[in-house]
Amino acid sequence: MKRISKIPISLCLLTIAVLFTTGTANAQRNNQEQRQDQQVTRQAQAVSQKVFDKIQQAQELIDADDFAAALDLLVDLNRHESTEYEQSKILQYIGFIQHNMGNTDAAIQAYTALLQIPSLELETRKQTIYILAQLNTATERYSIAINLLEKWFALELNPAPAAYILHAQILYQTSRFSDMITPIETAIEVARARNMPIKENWYVLLSFAHFQQEDYGEVRDIHKLLLANWPKKRYWTSLAGTYAELGDQDSFIAAYDAVRTQGLLEAETELVTMAQLYMQRDIPYKAGILLESEIKNGRVSRNANNYRLLSQAWALAQEEERSIPALQKAAKLSSDGELNLRLGTAYLNLGRYAECVSAIQSGLRKDSIKSPGDAQMSLGMCHYNQKQYDQAAIAFREARKTPRLTRLADQWLRVIDSDIERDEQIAFAEAAAEDKIRQLANRRETSRKE
Repeated sequence: MKRISKIPISLCLLTIAVLFTTGTANAQRNNQEQRQDQQVTRQAQAVSQKVFDKIQQAQELIDADDFAAALDLLVDLNRHESTEYEQSKILQYIGFIQHNMGNTDAAIQAYTALLQIPSLELETRKQTIYILAQLNTATERYSIAINLLEKWFALELNPAPAAYILHAQILYQTSRFSDMITPIETAIEVARARNMPIKENWYVLLSFAHFQQEDYGEVRDIHKLLLANWPKKRYWTSLAGTYAELGDQDSFIAAYDAVRTQGLLEAETELVTMAQLYMQRDIPYKAGILLESEIKNGRVSRNANNYRLLSQAWALAQEEERSIPALQKAAKLSSDGELNLRLGTAYLNLGRYAECVSAIQSGLRKDSIKSPGDAQMSLGMCHYNQKQYDQAAIAFREARKTPRLTRLADQWLRVIDSDIERDEQIAFAEAAAEDKIRQLANRRETSRKE
């Protein structure tokens, strides 16, 4: 809670001085001024020279930061018989000093006593009630503060915006969030009418009140206004969150992207989230560029998860070659065999079959293989494409132990048998052809010799 503003004590002293000296005013004034002088003179007569001198002495002590001595002087003065007007001035000073000494309860006691004076002037009464509302807020006596502020509103014909904001802040402290909205909106209207500046924190408070009511449309509009006048990162991220609550995924991602465009994303979690959002929006290439750049400059950690995400981004962007280095690093940093299997699949897609075999075998040696059957299928295809039929057949036989892969594995095994048979036939034909060629060559050689 903000610190309560100091009471303008110098103004209090000036008021007393004016009242004390009014009796010597110029006698040449017109009739209206004379009537005013008579009223002021009657008030001035309530302040004796002795009281004035003591208060002036207290002021000098206050100016010298000797609050304790000033308080002793005024407390002693208050013990003596005095007029109600004198009491009001003494108690104002006592309340001021106690507050500045950090004795909030004692200040409240002094100002409460001040309100008990029957002849207390209306303006002083209003000011005192408002100060008490502030002090009770500072000491977390929120119910008392609200009651005092309601009394003040009943007396004040033209409240300033700050009073409505104070009311809203007290309501916030008592979790009366829906009740906060009207006083904040009133403060904004009054400020506009008086051509006064509207403060940033008023809109923040109003946004919070609407958020508590789950009125995300209002929260969105308030954050747009905040960004128009006080562009800050937290308002962009809050606006993005509001779009998420409203189910507006495109605007959510656009708002988050606006933060990145302005160079305001700094934390690793923010940067990784942005990459994930790009992928959700089917622009994985931007995710790959972002992650690759941020890993390089150190703002995104070089760990298995981040390399995995980078590889996924490049794979979705159909940049298989660029996904390989990320997968290699992810697999190396992780005990999860799945990453090796993904690396093997990438090699398979690129026709790098020897590397495919090595990667998948490394994955199978690790833990956390979700589907060994799929791994064996990929391994079999890598061997097959290198015409390593025996190793391929072993892998496919392992794969067929998984019921959903049995049929597919059997098809591959038949392909292997067919290829082996075909290769044998080709080899037999080639051998027969070579034999005929040798026989013909021999005959020619024999004929030549004859």
